[in-house]
Amino acid sequence: MRRKSITLPFLSAALLLAAPANAADEEDTHGRDAWVPSDLVGGVYQEHCAVCHGENLQGAAQGSALVGAPLAQGDSVENLVRSIAEGNPEKGMPAWAGIFPDARIRSFALYILEKRARPASQNENGLGGLPEIPGGVISTELHDIRFETLAEDVLHPYAIAPLPGGDVLLTERTRGLRVVSADGKVSEPIVGTPRVYTDGVIQGYTYTGLGWMLDVAIHPDYANNGWVYISYGDRCSDCNAASRASGEPVSMAALVRGRIRDGRWVDEEQIWKADTRSYSDGTELGVGARISFDDAGYVYLSVGAKGGYERAQDLGWPDGKILRFHDDGRIPDDNPFVHEAGALKPIWSLGHRNPQGLEFDSHGGLLWESEHGPRGGDEANVILPGHNYGWPRVSLGMDYDGSAIGGGKPHGIDPAILEAPRVDWTPSIGVSGIDFYEGEVFPGWAHDLLVASLSRNEVQRLVLDGQHVRHREILVRDIGRVRDLAVGSDGLVYLLLEHAKGNRVVRLVPGKAPL
Repeated sequence: MRRKSITLPFLSAALLLAAPANAADEEDTHGRDAWVPSDLVGGVYQEHCAVCHGENLQGAAQGSALVGAPLAQGDSVENLVRSIAEGNPEKGMPAWAGIFPDARIRSFALYILEKRARPASQNENGLGGLPEIPGGVISTELHDIRFETLAEDVLHPYAIAPLPGGDVLLTERTRGLRVVSADGKVSEPIVGTPRVYTDGVIQGYTYTGLGWMLDVAIHPDYANNGWVYISYGDRCSDCNAASRASGEPVSMAALVRGRIRDGRWVDEEQIWKADTRSYSDGTELGVGARISFDDAGYVYLSVGAKGGYERAQDLGWPDGKILRFHDDGRIPDDNPFVHEAGALKPIWSLGHRNPQGLEFDSHGGLLWESEHGPRGGDEANVILPGHNYGWPRVSLGMDYDGSAIGGGKPHGIDPAILEAPRVDWTPSIGVSGIDFYEGEVFPGWAHDLLVASLSRNEVQRLVLDGQHVRHREILVRDIGRVRDLAVGSDGLVYLLLEHAKGNRVVRLVPGKAPL
């Protein structure tokens, strides 16, 4: 039986977190161009709004600037929708309600907030000039910090996992698993890991593709057992109806564990692999495949809605689910759907779009997930057994053509079992990796959730009060796309930065350099 949720109010980024964000989200599993807002919306803006507010929203004689300055009516989505709909007759701005449908007006509001939130470097899609890593000391609310570059010889990065002693495991989508030493030397790819493929590379940047190396994590008792877990795209051709019909390869996320010995991958054990009927040609940027352990030794794997959004609501498919296993791959007897006919036994939760971060909060005892929405609707969720997170029936974001997705209300889902996000980032920040700070180097951040951003090029710190967020700070800005972050056992914060002109592993260290 499905467990019912305690529904909680949505937390709007525009209201709770105060700052708008960029809606760039390259992880769209269906191949839409999500790096720029809808051409339709931009074209209508140029036709009806640019004469007063400027072609680039910079303002004109008749109208105020919509970027680079405060908005008179506030910069939440709701305030902008109201302002556009009602107009300002005293200043000559017409009311657009009744001229444009509600969905189009909301799309205009998102368009403006997307433009306002664009990073100074213009690097929300990983192209353009290589962002500079800030030099010197950066003052944050609680600690002074500095950047140190650990490694630069990185290709198509996806995940990092710090090891005891200062080394860092690194996955590269098209190259495999490598080890970055504490002094910054990058090893050759570890020999014997699952095969990876090199297609899907466009101008040095991986956007579409199948058969990649994805996440990496170490067992909680790694110091004694040496187990390393990796997720990857298991790729095949002529292996199901879809691949035979198209003549193209298909894939699905898979999870294995093994040990690294003398530069080789040994002792491999399969934790999970799906039935090939679920394999699809959707890009693996949409699968997530993040790995996390809880304090009871269970391992979790996120699987995005790679093979079609509707599968996220179907318990017979792995798409759009978070899966739970014993650390050796056995299915726990208390998984919520283990006795439900037709359901996949590993399913822990459902209704996910594109999970990009998965981390257990050892202090609060809860599993948290970060997830890409469409145009808006990025989420931070508390993952509870058997709960439904709504995709694709409901989202606070909009589709890329400006149409509503459920209008913020569930369709076809019992509200009693629908779990609301603890944070909604609308417009999107391109949320990616997350981790909880449990080190001693930055004691003021104890138990806080650190959040990486792709399109906003920043790292956020969320202060939690149980399952709620009570404060947000942007620790660093405009550093390029942050694909992953992780807190090392040394208390330092490691960041994986990606860009078409160069990828880097860097770390945040105390602001005062050692003597």
